Amino acid sequence: MTFQSPLWLLGLLAVLALAAFYVVMQLRRRTYAARFTNVAMLGSLVPKRPGWRRHLSFGLVVVALGALVLSLAQPSTEVRVPRERATVIMAVDVSLSMQATDIEPDRFAAMQTAAKQFVDILPERINLGLVSFAGSATTLVTPTTDRASVRTAIDNLELAESTAIGEAVFTSLTAIQNYQSSLEDTGEQAAPARVILLSDGYNTVGRPDTQAVEAAIGAQIPVSTIAFGTDFGTLDLEGETVPVPVDRATLESIADQTGGSYSEAASAEELEQVYADLGSQIGYVTEPQDISPWFVRGGVLFAFLGVVLSLLWTNRLL
Repeated sequence: MTFQSPLWLLGLLAVLALAAFYVVMQLRRRTYAARFTNVAMLGSLVPKRPGWRRHLSFGLVVVALGALVLSLAQPSTEVRVPRERATVIMAVDVSLSMQATDIEPDRFAAMQTAAKQFVDILPERINLGLVSFAGSATTLVTPTTDRASVRTAIDNLELAESTAIGEAVFTSLTAIQNYQSSLEDTGEQAAPARVILLSDGYNTVGRPDTQAVEAAIGAQIPVSTIAFGTDFGTLDLEGETVPVPVDRATLESIADQTGGSYSEAASAEELEQVYADLGSQIGYVTEPQDISPWFVRGGVLFAFLGVVLSLLWTNRLL
């Protein structure tokens, strides 16, 4: 919990001073009562008081004052709210190495399932596009809020040869920039954008990933990467077993240099969790929420309770 106007917290000193004054007055009253040597006469002169009940009533009023002072300091707590607008491009690797079965049922099927779950995680107002890449990169869905079109495109993905990670980044950046240009033509302000790139292999064709990193930095668009697969994946090509390990170093470097996040997933469950985490990062923002009304309600409630109990027990306000 934080306070938007913390100077009002100094008012708590006045509340503490009032409580201290009450304690001093109670001590003085005891000292005065002790001067009477005739205890029997003291009982007849001083009627029996409600004791602890009187103190409880005053304590409730003190708590009420403290709560009201805290409300003036505007206490707030952090809450997660859906992001109003953003543009996200999901770039997925459809190279032949995604056929590896080191992840059940295989990398490709697990990726499709997790990708569709990511589509469902994002808030409705976020524009989502899809890029697939193997030997080249293709924009399958331009940024849109139509989730059904993205899911359909994921279901219709097809595998192909080679891996063009650099081209995937360039194509994703182009899709974002074209969409943002269309927004500017209508007078709307460009929203924050990010690329999420999933791959299991090494860049084998197309422009190098170093050029793609420079382009992303220049466009100020972070690229978050997911290294999907294990070091023990293999692919059967024409009767020959070909190892298809994950190139973690390249993917981590892309994320670090562009300001994105890097994740590793060695199972379908881990990939789903990575997508869920990214969905939370991209789709939601943390904002302070004013909770001072709750302190006002509490203060009024305690004050009312303290006064009522005092009237019932002592026939006095306090």
